[in-house]
Amino acid sequence: MFHSLIFHGETLHCLPSGALYWPSKQLLCVSDLHLGKSERLARRGGALLPPYETRATLERLDADLERTGAACVICLGDSFDDAASLDGLDEADRLWLTRMIAGRDWIWVEGNHDAGPIDISGTHRATVAIAPLIFQHIANPLNKAEISGHYHPKVRLAGQSMRCFLCDKDRLILPAYGAYTGGLWASDPVLCDMMAPDALALACASSGVHALPKPRTSTRSR
Repeated sequence: MFHSLIFHGETLHCLPSGALYWPSKQLLCVSDLHLGKSERLARRGGALLPPYETRATLERLDADLERTGAACVICLGDSFDDAASLDGLDEADRLWLTRMIAGRDWIWVEGNHDAGPIDISGTHRATVAIAPLIFQHIANPLNKAEISGHYHPKVRLAGQSMRCFLCDKDRLILPAYGAYTGGLWASDPVLCDMMAPDALALACASSGVHALPKPRTSTRSR
């Protein structure tokens, strides 16, 4: 079950998959897919991981598109693990992605891993403004009504590590959507300094999205 929240007057649905859906705009937003991560690690001589993460991520994305009927998609940066990852995708996975893009308003926001246009259809932007909201990869403390990604927030719930959304009155940070992505604890000083003391963590569990106060760690105590 999704979690519905009101953010700057707009109703948004936080989905258990880690996607965000804006019903009035038929808009689905996902962040940090990191497609091609296992290929990039192998190419650069890193750890060898089973090369199935791209397919798992695409399966999740396809299901969310089918479930929501989204006409617009914003991929909020770090969609590919590096600029060469698209070329390393299995041909079937690339065709699958191309089919999902077809017929939709698909926007690729630049991230720090894919900081520039990738040779695939869709629109490439540094930021996206759809009133009253702003979409960009890394949170800017000067922005209001901002939706971002980058930090891969996670929280512990019922003894398990779970990806989570972080939300306060000014910003909403999405969890990483990709299958092979680590995370930053919501109690990390970086996120505590960024989010208001009354921020919520919305944990993504198989049973649904569960809201809890964002864990906090004082930077002064470290």
